[in-house]
Amino acid sequence: MITGAGGFIGRALTEEAVRRGDNVWAGVRSTSLVAHLPLDKICLIDLKYNDLDALCSQISTHVQEFGAWDFVIHNAGLTKATRKSDFDLVNAEYTRRLLTALSQDGCRPHKFLLMSSLSTFSAGDKKTLAPIRPDDPQRPDTRYGKSKLLAEKYVRNQDIIPYIILRPTGVYGPDDKDYLMEIESIRSGFDFAAGIRPQSITFIYVQDLVDVAFQALENIAIRNRAYFVADGDVYTDTQFARMIQDILHKKRVFRVRIPLWMVYIVCFFSEWIGRLTGKAQTLNTDKFHILKGRNWICDTTSLCKDLDFKPKYNLRRGLEETIKGL
Repeated sequence: MITGAGGFIGRALTEEAVRRGDNVWAGVRSTSLVAHLPLDKICLIDLKYNDLDALCSQISTHVQEFGAWDFVIHNAGLTKATRKSDFDLVNAEYTRRLLTALSQDGCRPHKFLLMSSLSTFSAGDKKTLAPIRPDDPQRPDTRYGKSKLLAEKYVRNQDIIPYIILRPTGVYGPDDKDYLMEIESIRSGFDFAAGIRPQSITFIYVQDLVDVAFQALENIAIRNRAYFVADGDVYTDTQFARMIQDILHKKRVFRVRIPLWMVYIVCFFSEWIGRLTGKAQTLNTDKFHILKGRNWICDTTSLCKDLDFKPKYNLRRGLEETIKGL
């Protein structure tokens, strides 16, 4: 079962599971757009997260009829919200409820994979640019990161279901909406960067992330572990923007580095507009803390060692596929 199957990463996970010949249950909300999913090859399930008793009954009934899932990928979650309390509810509490329901007799999967985030850590040292390490203290400075950290704690504190926690860095691909803003801005001839000092950033192409997820699930020896997921290369935000410009064959782009205090004002008013309209905005005060960090380099040594991970996509190839798919 793959929760959050209607989203960017969820769709890629679902398509890969189908390609592998798995019997796939796609966890989607009743309001989710599912037309882009391979509906003739999967089954849909609308999990009743709002009521723990109902969720337990739903999963128990499902198991009686179809059997327990071998693997569960919990990918559902919020990356932006008009009410910050929704982060804790959806990202953390719903994870706890799902684990509780799956822990019932006969309902336990062989392995549970939580799609978490590098944001469960704060940015690395901006002077030394030392990579964030898995054994560093987890001190997120965003509500999103704190909610994902709480979800991780719920996963780690139970000992009934073996688990894997993945913490991807910036995930991009043809269906992603967040990086689309920057691509379209550069296409129109403008590149706006946050902060006077360049930001060191890392990426993972969505298909590489999906490959890691399935390798981690299927490797019997890998359990109760957490991994950063990145392609291993480091870029500045300037290099990232220039690469997009080159792929777009855009000759002239007007570049502006905006001071962080001004970025905060933009994020504040964007969030305020989101509250008025009831539509969560990509730019918000939570996102500001991500933009403010100068070092988002992470150590993927354990991932490469345990799973022999070698990305198929470097940033150039991944961006070419992303832009081609727009």
